[in-house]
Amino acid sequence: MRLAGLGLVDRSQPVTFTFDGQPVQGFAGDTVASALLANDVRLVARSFKYHRPRGVMGAGSEEPNALVTVGRGAQQDPNIRATVQEIYGGLEVQSQNRWPSLEFDVLAANDFAAPFLGSGFYYKTFMWPKAFWEKLYEPVIRRAAGLGALSKQHNPDAYEKAFAFCDVLVIGAGPSGLMAALTAARAGADVILADEDSVMGGRLNNDSVEVDGLSGAGWAAQAVAELTAMPNVRLMPRTTVTGAYDQGTYGALERVSHHLAHAGGRPKECFWRIVAKRSILCAGAIERPIAFENNDRPGVMTASAVRTYVNRYGVAPGKSVTVFTNNDSGHQTARDLIAAGVHVALVMDSRRDAPDSGDYRMVKGAEVCNAGGRKALESVTFRTMSGEEKVQTDCLAVSGGWNPTVHLTCHMNGRPVWREDIQSFVPVEGMIPGMTTAGACQGTFSTHGALSEGAHAAGKVLETLGMSSGSPELPVAEDAPYRMSPLWAVGGHGRAWLDFQNDVTVKDVKQAAKENFRSVEHMKRYTTQGMSPDQGKNSNVAALAVLADATGRGIPETGTTTFRPPFVPVSIAAMGAGAQGDGFAPQRFTTSHRASVDAGAPMIEAGLWYRPSYYPAAGETTWRQSCDREVNMVREAVGICDVSTLGKIDVQGPDAAEFLDFVYSNMFSTLKVGRVRYGLMLREDGTVMDDGTTARWAENHFVMTTTTAAAGPVMRHLEYVSQCLRPELNVALISTTEQWAQFAVAGPKSRDLLKTLVDEEIDDDSFPFMACGEVTVQGVKGRLFRISFSGEHAYEIAVPARYGDSLYRQMVAKAESMGGGAYGMEALNVLRIEKGFITHAEIHGRTTAFDIGMGRMVSAKKDCVGKTMSERPGLNGDEREQLVGLKPVGPVKQLTAGAHLFSVGDEPTRENEQGYTTSVGFSPTLESFLGLAFLRNGRARHGEEVVMVDHLRGITTRCEVCDPVFFDPEGGRVRG
Repeated sequence: MRLAGLGLVDRSQPVTFTFDGQPVQGFAGDTVASALLANDVRLVARSFKYHRPRGVMGAGSEEPNALVTVGRGAQQDPNIRATVQEIYGGLEVQSQNRWPSLEFDVLAANDFAAPFLGSGFYYKTFMWPKAFWEKLYEPVIRRAAGLGALSKQHNPDAYEKAFAFCDVLVIGAGPSGLMAALTAARAGADVILADEDSVMGGRLNNDSVEVDGLSGAGWAAQAVAELTAMPNVRLMPRTTVTGAYDQGTYGALERVSHHLAHAGGRPKECFWRIVAKRSILCAGAIERPIAFENNDRPGVMTASAVRTYVNRYGVAPGKSVTVFTNNDSGHQTARDLIAAGVHVALVMDSRRDAPDSGDYRMVKGAEVCNAGGRKALESVTFRTMSGEEKVQTDCLAVSGGWNPTVHLTCHMNGRPVWREDIQSFVPVEGMIPGMTTAGACQGTFSTHGALSEGAHAAGKVLETLGMSSGSPELPVAEDAPYRMSPLWAVGGHGRAWLDFQNDVTVKDVKQAAKENFRSVEHMKRYTTQGMSPDQGKNSNVAALAVLADATGRGIPETGTTTFRPPFVPVSIAAMGAGAQGDGFAPQRFTTSHRASVDAGAPMIEAGLWYRPSYYPAAGETTWRQSCDREVNMVREAVGICDVSTLGKIDVQGPDAAEFLDFVYSNMFSTLKVGRVRYGLMLREDGTVMDDGTTARWAENHFVMTTTTAAAGPVMRHLEYVSQCLRPELNVALISTTEQWAQFAVAGPKSRDLLKTLVDEEIDDDSFPFMACGEVTVQGVKGRLFRISFSGEHAYEIAVPARYGDSLYRQMVAKAESMGGGAYGMEALNVLRIEKGFITHAEIHGRTTAFDIGMGRMVSAKKDCVGKTMSERPGLNGDEREQLVGLKPVGPVKQLTAGAHLFSVGDEPTRENEQGYTTSVGFSPTLESFLGLAFLRNGRARHGEEVVMVDHLRGITTRCEVCDPVFFDPEGGRVRG
C-alpha cells in the first residue's frame, strides 16, 4: 500500500517491529498506524463495551480506536495511540481489550447482546438478587470492561520533571504557530514552541498546500530551521501542552524516548511546568465524523487522516476509496488521492449545491446510511432522493466539518461560544489570562488565514510585553473560504456511533434525553460520551447536536461539557518524577537532612517532612540508649534540633493585631513589640485546632508559628477567616515555612553556644524569656526567639534557608565540644512529656481548652473563632476527660499510648472506661515511664491510682494520677 515518491518517511531506513507477534516492516518516520496501513492491516483493536472490530480512524492524538500496548513485562505501556507511537527496531506492539486473540474475541458476543447493554444498563439490569452484585455481576463486568492492562510489576523506566520560563509560549507548530513563533522570535522575545508531533509543521506536512511557492512541508522545514538557529527560541517537539493553570503556568508532557530502541540514559518522559508571560494557542482543529449505521467499521476514517497517510507517510489507506462529506474538505481528500494514483470510487456530498471541484464521480445530496463488512470495510450504502445504492470500497473518508481545539482555553472554567457559520464552538478572548488564540483553533481554516492570525496574535502579545513586531511580511498561501452544511447523523434502524472509544451511539444519547438526563453534563455521565482519554475530541459536538435535537433546543442552549486537563493522558510516573516507589505524598526535607543522614540518623515521617528519630553513637545498640543520652545531654549541657518544619506565617497589616485576637482564644493586641506569646486556636465548633507561639516583630507585623502537622490547615483557616468571617480587616498573610531554617538550641549551655555565633549581646536583660529580635549570625541577618519546648533555657534561631545546612553543622560541632550534640524526635518527645507540653496527640480534634487545662486562655474580654461553641453544655465540666500525668507504681512499669484507663477494681470493659493515654515515654531524668492521658474529672483525682489496660498488647499497669508537668513545675530552668 506504499505510494511511490510521496511522504516524509526515510525509505532508506527500513524498520521492523512486531504486532501481536507478527513482523511488520515500515520506515523511519512511520507511526505504528501508518506502518500497519502500509502493510494492509485493517483490524487493530476491539471496542470498549461491545468488542466490535475497530481500525485506524485518525492520524493524531485524537485517535479513538487504535489503542495498543507497547512493550512487554514490567515495561509494557497500555493505551498508547498507534497514530502517535513512532516505530523503531525491536518495538513490540500488542492489540488489547480482546481474548483470546484480536481475530477471534470471545467477548464479541457482547455485540449480539447490545439490546440489553445500552447506556445505563448496569443501573437497571443487576438489581436482583442483591447478593449477586459483589460476588458475580461486578467481577464479570470489571473483567469484561476496560482497555489495556498494567503489568502489575515495578516500573523500571526513568522519568523526569523540569521547569521552563519564557516570554511567549506558542502551543502548536502548524502554520499559525510557526508564524507566531517567527514573529515573536524575530522581535527578540524568549520563545518556546511546543508541538505534540515529532515533525513540526502541523497540517502543512499533511496536506498538498503551497506556501510562498514551496510545498507546505518545505516551507515548514525552512521556518523550523530559522527558529532552530535563534538563541532565544526553544523548540519542543513531541511535547503536548496538557493543561493551563493559574498565573501563566502550563503543564506539558514530553515523550523523550518513546521513539528510541535504546534510551541511552534518557528518561521515558519528562513532565514540564512552563511559566510564560504570554501564550498563543495554535492548536488547530479536529475533523469530526458523521454518524451512520455501522460507521465504526475498520476502514472508515476521517478525510483529513486519509490525506495525512497519503501525503506524509506515502500510504494508501485503501485500494478503492470513497469520500463522504458535508464540506469542501472532503473534496481536497479526493483530489489528493487521485494525484497520488489512488482510485476514488465515489464522492458523496450531502449538500445538494456542492461545487464541482474535481475529476471524479460525485453524487450531490447523498448520505451514507450503512457500511458493510465486519473485520474490514467492504462496501457502503448511500441514500439519495432516488433511493439507496451500494458501492464496493475498502476505505471511506468521512468529513463532517471541523471542531476548533478549544480544550486548553476551558481549563480555568471558561466556556466557548457557538459560531453558526462553522457550526462549532470557538474560544472567547480572556478565557485563560494572558492567552491569545490564532488559526483553526478559533475557527479560521484557510492557510493564509492561519498565517495571518499567527502573526497578528504575536504582534498583540509583543505589544503587551513592550516589544514591537513591526510589519511582518506574510507568505503567500491559499485562502479558500470554509463552506459546509451541518449533518450530524444519518437516520436509520441500526446503531450509529458518536463516541467510538466508549461505544456510545446516537440511540444512547436519545435514550438519555428520554430518561430525563437532558443536561449535557448528565447525558455525558449517563452515556459515558466524551469521557476517559477521548475527552470529547471526536464526539462532543455531534453528541451535543443529537441531544439538542432530542430535547428541542438549539446547540448553543444545550451547551458543551467541561473540558478538564490533561488534554492527552499523562502517566502518573511522569507527574511524580523523582519519587518513584515513594507513594503519592510529596517528600519534604529540611536543610539539615543531609547532615542527619550522614550522622546515621533513621529518618521518620512527620506530616510530609522527614525528621531524624535519633542519632546513634558508637557502642549504642538500641534507640532507647540514644534517646536517653540525648535527653540527658539537653538537661545537662546543650542540644540542637531542627524545627524548620514548624509552620511559619507572616501576618501583617494595620489590623493584624485585631485579626489575631479573633483567631486566637487569648489576647495578642496587648503583646509588646519584641515579645512572644503562646496562643491557642479553636475551630469553629469550639474544639482546639492548634497551638503555638506568635512574635510581635513590629507594630503591624507578627510572626506566627504552628505545629508541623497543622501548618497547612492553619494557613487555610487564616485565609478563610480573612476572606469570609472578617473581610473588613486590612491584613495580609503569607506562609514563610520554607523561607527560614530554624533550630532549637536547648540546655544550660545554650546561651554560651549562641554567643559564639551571634554578633549581638544576649543576656537576661537584653533577651529575657519570651523575647524575640533580629540578630546577625556571622554577617547574615537572622531571627532569634527565646522560647522553649523542652523546659530548659532555650532559644530558636532562624536564618534564610540557604544558610541552614552550614549553620546546623557548625552548631552541632560546637555543641559536641561542650558535651552536647544533636537530638532527634524521640528525645524531643520525652522532653516535652516531662514538661507536660501538648502536641496533636492531645489536641486530636475532640478536646477543648477546658480538657487540656487551658480554659482560662479563652479570653472573656473579646470574641474569637469557636468561643461561643466552646461554651456549649457538655464541653466543660467534671464529667469531661481532662489532661493528667501518669506514673507507673505497680510491678509493671510499662506505659503504652492508646491504652484505656479504669478505676482500681473495675472490670476493664467499655462501660467502665475512665479515659485513655495519648503520649508515653521513658524519662531518664526521672528514671521512670511517664504518660499524658485524659481521665474523667482528672484534675480532681491527682494522687489517686488507676489501672491502664492495653488489650491489644496484653499490658496492664497500675498508675498514679499526677499533674501533667512532671519536671521543674515552677519553670525556674526555662527562665534562668
